[in-house]
Amino acid sequence: MAKTTVRTKRSGSQLSQEAIIDASLRLAARGSADAFTVRRLGEELGADPTAIYRHFRDKDELVLSVADRAYGEVLDGVPDGLSWQDRLRALARESFRVALKYPAVAAGTLSRTTRRPNEFRIVELILGAIAEAGLDGAAAAVHYRAWGDAMLAHVGQHAAYALYDPEIRAGDEGSWTREYRTVDPVRFPRITRLSAELAAVTTQQVFDVQVEALILAIANAGSSG
Repeated sequence: MAKTTVRTKRSGSQLSQEAIIDASLRLAARGSADAFTVRRLGEELGADPTAIYRHFRDKDELVLSVADRAYGEVLDGVPDGLSWQDRLRALARESFRVALKYPAVAAGTLSRTTRRPNEFRIVELILGAIAEAGLDGAAAAVHYRAWGDAMLAHVGQHAAYALYDPEIRAGDEGSWTREYRTVDPVRFPRITRLSAELAAVTTQQVFDVQVEALILAIANAGSSG
């Protein structure tokens, strides 16, 4: 008689916070929108879903811990020895890359404050760059918030968008070459005149313009302070 293989589920004592965070990031990297559900995590870990709560107080603690791990990956991509402008550019670039790598993490947490070590490291990096630009006190705080909020909004928006069904995204993206090129030229003369240019704009171009505008604002404020 053939033997039947039974896969037993691991108990909570066989798991760890790090293993659960790893599993959440694996799910998120596959484009899963439910990377934080205990059911999916239990399946990924081969564990009883309730065992996850032996390591995290609640779902919110898990979500914030996963986000902070992702922030660590952002920081790993920022080289040492850069000018303050290039440090901010690298931070922006890596924030965007990691957000699109783990869209469910970014979409669900970029409006949150993790209050954890890697978030503190990112804030310190931005404040250090702003200080090198010549800003301190209230001006430094305002420009830090302007930088952080703008970057979080942009990468969070695109992370959320990445979770939509591919057909929905294709329809939205194709509108620039379809609907926007066929609007009434009398009612919408500016759209008509720039329809080809609007269709040619890339996400990267928009992001680069936003980053450079923020860096210029910091530089200008620092030189006039």
